[in-house]
Amino acid sequence: MFPLSHMMKAFIRKGTLTVIDADGKRHVFSGEPGPSVTMRLTDKRLYRSLVLNAELAAGEAYMDGTMRFEEGSTLRDFLTLFSINRLSLGSYPIQKLLRAIKMRFRKRQQANPKGKAQQNVAHHYDLGNAFYKLFLDENMLYSCAYFREPDETLEAAQRNKLRLLAAKLCLKPGMKVLDIGCGWGDLALYLAALENVEVLGVTLSKEQQALASERARAAGMADRVRFELKDYRDVEGPFDRIVSVGMFEHVGVHHYDEYFKKLNALMPDDGLAVLHSIGHMSPPGMASPWLRKYIFPGAYSPALSEVFEVVERNSLWVSDLEFLRVHYATTLAHWGARFEENRDKVIAMYDERFARMWEFYLISAEMMFRTGSQLVFHMQLSRSRDAAPIVRDYITDQQRAYIEREKTLDLAI
Repeated sequence: MFPLSHMMKAFIRKGTLTVIDADGKRHVFSGEPGPSVTMRLTDKRLYRSLVLNAELAAGEAYMDGTMRFEEGSTLRDFLTLFSINRLSLGSYPIQKLLRAIKMRFRKRQQANPKGKAQQNVAHHYDLGNAFYKLFLDENMLYSCAYFREPDETLEAAQRNKLRLLAAKLCLKPGMKVLDIGCGWGDLALYLAALENVEVLGVTLSKEQQALASERARAAGMADRVRFELKDYRDVEGPFDRIVSVGMFEHVGVHHYDEYFKKLNALMPDDGLAVLHSIGHMSPPGMASPWLRKYIFPGAYSPALSEVFEVVERNSLWVSDLEFLRVHYATTLAHWGARFEENRDKVIAMYDERFARMWEFYLISAEMMFRTGSQLVFHMQLSRSRDAAPIVRDYITDQQRAYIEREKTLDLAI
């Protein structure tokens, strides 16, 4: 099973991986006590492809059924074992060399000019609203929820997230708000109902824009909440407040200057912007090649050093910064459970390979947040140092006030 067997000896430092090769021979790789997984490979070509491009080859092998798990092991077990041993894989000589070469091409991988950005978004978000309804919460929020209590429902935790963002925006009646990457519109509708503000949501997904607009009309708020199919770079301001949730990951490092320059131009001096994005606590790198190919073309979750550098160049104050460390792992676990409950419907809509692709995505993403280096950050930005209160208590106080206001407005979950 060479050269895969050689890499596996260096890879497994914790736990045990038993590989049954295409000829039925068992190979056992073990380290310190930890999870135990049994995997069967039915294609000899994997002995080489898993060494040269481990993440892409593993994902495709699972999708194609040439990598299976036996003796009680599951994909979740394997990805957990993979995640806790990821640093030893990264230090394997061939992996280090390949990573250095690939880093030279990351500008091309993250290119998101106008036009291509819409194609990349359509690849993922225009799969059909009926599909996303199978595993998202009832209001179709497709970003990290905020679990104030571990046993909260997904719906309650997503409302917590909206409430937290609203508190950080310091809203006042009559303000104009821009929602960049508005999704299916729930944040915009929540803000407009809560504070009587006007909201413009922009997205590059036709499916999202159509459903969000329909929801605004159904809620009787179409006069104050609009959703447009538009690139944020084409939006004209000014806006008192800007919020962007789960969109920054699609910008690309080499477009960050363009992004923050646009935020600066759209805000008055006393304006505020709140950015909710995935990031990571490790040095700058690249997105998984499997994730780029099958799930999020052109996407990348940045190291914080890559963000701060550009914020500074664009004369913006970071007036607040918060990290949601394990909340996305919990969110993804909820999505994964709902996906499995509706797996037969997914297969009916698409096929078995598609279902296996999404299983791989949801579980591997959960592991990135549970045992990997991924996190979610909230960054509050302004052109002036005192646009937001200088004592942070207001965020907690405002959330409590909004909980009570939701009850009076019949917005409670």
